[in-house]
Amino acid sequence: MIVDALPEPGGQVAALYPEKRIHDVAGLPAVRGRELVDGLIAQVEPFRPRYLLGRTAVSLVPEEGRGWAIRLEDGGLVRAGAVVIAAGLGRSVPRTLPCLGPYQGRGVAHHVPRPDEHRDRDVVIVGGGDSAVDWALALAPIARSVTVVHRRSAFRAHEHSVKQMYASGVRVVTDAQVTACKGAGNLEEVWVRAEEGELKMPAQALVGALGFITNIGPIADWGLRMSNRLVLVDGAMRTNMPGVYAVGDICHYEGRVPLISVAFGEAATAANHAAVGLRPGARLAPEHSTDIDATNLS
Repeated sequence: MIVDALPEPGGQVAALYPEKRIHDVAGLPAVRGRELVDGLIAQVEPFRPRYLLGRTAVSLVPEEGRGWAIRLEDGGLVRAGAVVIAAGLGRSVPRTLPCLGPYQGRGVAHHVPRPDEHRDRDVVIVGGGDSAVDWALALAPIARSVTVVHRRSAFRAHEHSVKQMYASGVRVVTDAQVTACKGAGNLEEVWVRAEEGELKMPAQALVGALGFITNIGPIADWGLRMSNRLVLVDGAMRTNMPGVYAVGDICHYEGRVPLISVAFGEAATAANHAAVGLRPGARLAPEHSTDIDATNLS
């Protein structure tokens, strides 16, 4: 069973970066976020997982001899013998600028789930990180014009991507800040204060790629041993609470590298140790996947 506050499975990749190319998954030189999520959903389908989407877990309480009771925000209750916490960095709220607020949902957004919606539009992207540059590259062949506005002269994004952006025809305005958004109802213009003076840009869309404020929410109150808002785990991905595991960006152990490929390994480790923990006398001896008949799973 999968409990997720988001309306669809896939976490941050599905919600924020479905069109971004991911390069750190073994065997896939470059895969779009949406394609990766679709593949993962298809891979687990033979196991018939149950999804509780759009529902938030608010408490985790031990039940004598029965494992754990997970209370949901809507009053629902889930019971489980083992729990794997894979909450990423928690709930994300986009950073924004005061002038963007009135046009939120009327031209202003903070991610680009469907780039083709911006076909033949003038798009302004605000930010200097990987998201800003990746979206600029994705929109350059689709939009009528793409302008990236960054308050500094240097970008935080990968150097190769930045070079691609400069070579793609995207207009780049650095050492600049957005000062105003204007339009009769929907966004029509963006005003920018730059070194060369005040610039007025036509824009039917503005993407604020200014990062996110993250909050792990109720997880902080579950009694887990934590450090800097991360759940501490051992080599088996076990937390300090028996039968509770943590994987992905929410967990921490010495030497951890925050990559999707690493999280895949952590998930496999947690699942195998959880299975052994639920079967007294069992030993850790995973079956080779090549020996499993996925068409005959019960």
